[in-house]
Amino acid sequence: MRRLLIEASGDRLALDDYLEDFDKRFWNAGSFGEAGFWKFERQQSFREPGVESWEAFFRGDWDASLALIAGQRSHYEQYFQKIADHGFGLHRVRVVEEPVTPYLQWELHLLRLKEQCGEDTRIVQADAISLLESGTQLPEIAIIGSSALYEIIYDDDGTLAGGVRYTDGRLIAECREIIRGIHRSGEQLDSFFKRRVLSLPPPEVEGA
Repeated sequence: MRRLLIEASGDRLALDDYLEDFDKRFWNAGSFGEAGFWKFERQQSFREPGVESWEAFFRGDWDASLALIAGQRSHYEQYFQKIADHGFGLHRVRVVEEPVTPYLQWELHLLRLKEQCGEDTRIVQADAISLLESGTQLPEIAIIGSSALYEIIYDDDGTLAGGVRYTDGRLIAECREIIRGIHRSGEQLDSFFKRRVLSLPPPEVEGA
């Protein structure tokens, strides 16, 4: 996938422009039939300032973080119902390296709630995609129907910084098929969560 993007022509968008463009296209994803929305997450740690449950996790208050996630159930039930009403589904591949990082332990709790509310998420172990990486990690990708593919850009601290937008239909279709294939090979999130995450002790956050 990275090779495909290197060979393609995209538009670099600053953070505000990326968020505006993404939101405008996202709610029109149902206009593209069954293509839907696909997200591929590869990095093992991010920063999410402004997200209350992440803020609690990051300061070392694990119980508060989990409580804040649980408190979002009604929000996500409404959010995924709105997505269904707009005629599309949200599909995610989450790559996991073990041992699970503190960030990923937090995120998997959040993703499990999203799955329970309607998101279609599969977990893929890093070694399962090694042949696709060839020494360079696959990029963070979001695909909205056949409208746009975004390579999501983060700064050195792992904070969202913008994106590169691609609109070539052939590129979008090829990358979506790669992600779909990885998704088909993955494990359902709830199964992985119960097997590898549920029994973990509270994560130790450096500097918390």
